[in-house]
Amino acid sequence: MAKLLEVKNLVKSFGGVKAVNNISFDLFEGQILAMIGPNGAGKSTCFNLINGQLMPDRGSIRVDGREVIGLKPRQIWKLGIGRTFQITSTFVSMTVLENVQMALMSHHRKTKSLFQKAGNLFVDESMELLNLLGLAQQHDRLCGVIAYGDLKRVELAMALSHRPRLLLMDEPTAGMGPAERLSLMKLTSRIVRTRNLGVLFTEHDMDVVFSHADRVMVLNRGELILEGLPQKVRENKDVQLIYLGNGGA
Repeated sequence: MAKLLEVKNLVKSFGGVKAVNNISFDLFEGQILAMIGPNGAGKSTCFNLINGQLMPDRGSIRVDGREVIGLKPRQIWKLGIGRTFQITSTFVSMTVLENVQMALMSHHRKTKSLFQKAGNLFVDESMELLNLLGLAQQHDRLCGVIAYGDLKRVELAMALSHRPRLLLMDEPTAGMGPAERLSLMKLTSRIVRTRNLGVLFTEHDMDVVFSHADRVMVLNRGELILEGLPQKVRENKDVQLIYLGNGGA
């Protein structure tokens, strides 16, 4: 398997607080890596460092062997990194189809083309993505009226629009019911296998984590305290005490 992401000795402080303290890990193609930990563990900071929204104090972040520290988020996006957010970022006044079309227009650099009818652009490609995500029948509905779980699927379709090799998913099932959560991650797992993507995701639902992650890394107070197979992490006493509780997950 090819190594998609290599993080080494990553450090980021805010004042006197080390939000990320000497974290290192790798992610390979076709692999789903879960990043878990209590609130304030450093998960979002780590994501924002990888995505270029924050600059680390020191360390290295390589995508396909290329150092990306110092690049802007859009430059990193062009290297094949997609991202979904905890709070959905769709255009609620536009249809499901139009949201995906906008993402594809951005990917193909058509957003500044004022003399083309946007509604005619990338329809087939958009519908292909919506069909993949089980949304084809809702293509003409406004994002402002569809179910929240379906909004999450629209956002995933948008993230997949530029065919990323690496996908960052920040709490992808936040706000969803238990059945919706497992359904979305089952779908994500299938896409990872068929497209040979790498996925790094954060999640508070341990059923989702242990059902779908190939590997799990546990952060606490900015430090990586354990990384390994889900069962190994589930059974670790320190993890149970710090994050899962004495009774485990």
